[in-house]
Amino acid sequence: VQLVESGGGLVQPGGSLRLSCAASGFAFSNYVMSWYRHAPGKERELVAVIMNAGGSTNYADSVKGRFTISRDNARNTVYLQMNSLKPEDTAVYYCAAKRRGVVTPAYWGQGTQVTVSS
Repeated sequence: VQLVESGGGLVQPGGSLRLSCAASGFAFSNYVMSWYRHAPGKERELVAVIMNAGGSTNYADSVKGRFTISRDNARNTVYLQMNSLKPEDTAVYYCAAKRRGVVTPAYWGQGTQVTVSS
């Protein structure tokens, strides 16, 4: 099983980034996919969730209206489009996969660093 994130980097405040997470080794379309982030000195935060069929999404209040989660089940990939980025969005971003009805993700990616700074 692998979840491989990409797309992180350094961006100025107000800028945009698109994160990707490529999955392999499990039945991707059967799993709920999430993006989490972890900033130094802070607790890990659930940022966005998309159901396995892709029709339902949820977001943390801190990113609502700025971030969009989507998935392509044909490509086994989940995305996080991040717009209007703020310095407080700086963190390592992780994708995770879990079965519906289960609280804890079964699989995690290695993370990708997002730094928002001028």
